[in-house]
Formats: sequence, C-alpha cells, structure tokens
Amino acid sequence: MRALIVYCHPKETSFTASVRETVLERLRFAGAETRVIDLYRRNFSPALSSTELDIYEDTPANRAPVAQDVEDVLWCDTLIFVYPTWWYGLPAMLKGWLDRVLLPDVAFLMPDGENDNIRPGLTHITRLGLFTTCGASWGLTQMIGAPGKRTILRGVRAICARRCKTAFAAHYLMDSSTDASRKAHLRNVAGKMDKFIGAVPLKHSAVRA
Repeated sequence: MRALIVYCHPKETSFTASVRETVLERLRFAGAETRVIDLYRRNFSPALSSTELDIYEDTPANRAPVAQDVEDVLWCDTLIFVYPTWWYGLPAMLKGWLDRVLLPDVAFLMPDGENDNIRPGLTHITRLGLFTTCGASWGLTQMIGAPGKRTILRGVRAICARRCKTAFAAHYLMDSSTDASRKAHLRNVAGKMDKFIGAVPLKHSAVRA
C-alpha cells in the first residue's frame, strides 16, 4: 500500500494535526509506505495562474509547476485528505491544490472525438479517505449540502478506480468540543482507518488537543 496524505491546516498544534497523526499511525502499523503533502508548511500557492491556465491542456508541460505533487498522486494507491471544514467546504489552499494538481492527463482525460465527457484518470487509486472537523452541527452541514465532502467523495471519487473504497469521519460542533469528544473522535478515526486499510484494530490512540 502506498498512501498519500494531503494535509491542510495552518497550525501544527491543532486538533486536525492529531487526526493526521492518528491516520499516519494506523497506516504505518499496517506497513504502508506513506507520503505527506503539508500545504501550509510548504506555503503552497493555491491560485491557478494565467500561465498555468494557458498550458492547462498541454501535457506534459502542464505538470511542470506542480511536478512533485503530480508525481506523488501518480505514486499512491491510497489518497487521504485531512483538513478543517470552513464555510461548509474545503479551505482555499486545498481547493487550489485540486485546481492546480488534478490536471488533464493526470486526474482525468479530456473529451475527444469519441468521448463527449471527461474520463477517469486516477484509476490506480483504490482507496479514498476524508477526515475533517466542522464547526457546524451534522444537521446544519447536511442542510447546506456538505459541499466539501461532496467535492472529495463524489467529485474526486468519480475519477478514481471503479470500485474505489472510501472512508469518512468528521467531528461536528468542533467549536464546543470537549476533551472527551476529541478523544472519542480520534478513536473513531482509528477504527475507520483500520476498516479502510485492513489493519488490526487499535485500542488506544493519543490525543493532542
């Protein structure tokens, strides 16, 4: 198993960092090879430039500005996103990563003379995970439509392997969370990961609130 974690949070002391570490812990326990793209630590620029737009369909030239990220995506068979949900969706930096990295002839194939629609390009990815936190409640998030979750687990999944396995866990009402709720959530993340990757269940998980 080759697992790529795309991590997006500006503070290393955040609870989201604890979620990331729990995910990594379970992957390593299962013997997976792992890579982490830490968008804030790398100061990733989320804006798709005019130049990048000009070469958007020019492959392989379109890969050059984000060559390492593209290589990581093509390397992995398991893709996991860890981030906080802001305004019911993806942080701007993560949305920009999707815009700049999931390119034609990398993530999808453009329409051609025989196909009117795009076709999947990430067919080597057989597992897709999403672990997030939400300030809003579950009910309010569902009422709004959970656009962040839909972007990943519907939009990205649609261009992965046909039977791509998914995992999802969110801590809702994060702004009123407690030490107990955060510990419970990390246990939930560990359990979801074990089922997701087929690891032996872990009874205890460390918390860094």
